[in-house]
Order: sequence, then structure tokens, then C-alpha cells
Amino acid sequence: MKLINLLLNILWLVFCGFWMAIGYALAGLICCVLIITIPFGIASFRIAGYVIWPFGRTTVEKPDAGAASCVGNVIWLVFAGWWLALAHIATSIPLFLSIIGIPFGWANLKLIPVSLMPLGREVVRTDEAFGARY
Repeated sequence: MKLINLLLNILWLVFCGFWMAIGYALAGLICCVLIITIPFGIASFRIAGYVIWPFGRTTVEKPDAGAASCVGNVIWLVFAGWWLALAHIATSIPLFLSIIGIPFGWANLKLIPVSLMPLGREVVRTDEAFGARY
């Protein structure tokens, strides 16, 4: 299974992971330049790491995420989230045009909720996903 995840991650990196991670890193840099939005920048860098190497990992909700994460997600959605979601959609369209790219197109679409609402989530390995919820 780890060999399959490695192969999928390498293909993902070549086809779309690198470019999407650059988008998240750019959003993170912009957020870190504006001092008050550093928490958004940290979340963006965390999701960039996930987007560049997603297979074998998933996101789960943090049990201690509260109202601040909800308010932060609304702010993120308005200023950066919808741009990143559009980038996921634009990246998935050419992937769907080839047989090899179809699974990566679906994986790209599955990343849209994380791009829209990244706060209050953490990235864990898939074998830890159930345990991380509690």
C-alpha cells in the first residue's frame, strides 16, 4: 500500500500537486506579510504540504476548534478560499481529459472543501484518521 501511495504521490506531484502547492504557498506568504492574518498563512502552508503529497493522508476536524475557526473560515472563504477552489476546478478539467488523469481529477475535486474551510482541520495519515478524531 505504501508503494502505491508513493507512486500516486509522484504522479500527483507531476500533474498538478506542485502548481497547487505554489498557489497555497503564495496565499500563505500574502497572509504572513499582513501581520494580523498570520494564522491564515500557517493554515495555508499546512494545506500546501497536504496538497503537494496527499495520498496516504487525510484531514480531520480538530475536536477543540471553536467559534474562532468558524469565523476565520468565513473570512478565508471570502478572501482566498474561493480562488483556491477555482484553481482546483481549473486543474481538474484537463486531468479529466485523459484516462490516467481521471483519478487525479477526482482527488483534486475532493480537496475543494479543504481549500474553502482550512481552519479547524488537521492533516493526519489515513491509518490515524479515526484515532485523531478523539
